Amino acid sequence: MPKYSLVGYDGSDAARRAFAFAMELARGCGGRVRVVSVLQVAEGGDTCALMMTDSGTQRMQELKDELAALDPDTARLVDIELTHGSPGDVLLSQVAQRGIDHIVIGHTERGALARWLVGSVSDNVLARAHVPVTVVR
Repeated sequence: MPKYSLVGYDGSDAARRAFAFAMELARGCGGRVRVVSVLQVAEGGDTCALMMTDSGTQRMQELKDELAALDPDTARLVDIELTHGSPGDVLLSQVAQRGIDHIVIGHTERGALARWLVGSVSDNVLARAHVPVTVVR
């Protein structure tokens, strides 16, 4: 059974469902949940880096508050990280870096054109992960 599940979290309904699923699994298996929220930052030099740091601190507190409101066991069972990069790449790098043995991601319905233009994090993770992946609808 999974002991350390990773959830990619962007605040969407799909991400909230994935988080709820991972929390139930952690409680049932005696495991933990790692929630990673990825900030995608456009190029912009030092000013952009400063703004990202300021908004990152605020976003981290908002994320902690949001997760705690969703599940009272958050403080006991959840590790939270706010980072930047490409969501799929960040999630997959967490597996090796943090000893993740299971990934839980939410699925958002998009049309074929949207998937072609921006891709799908769930498709990317499913294609490249070397641990079990659960896609929550």
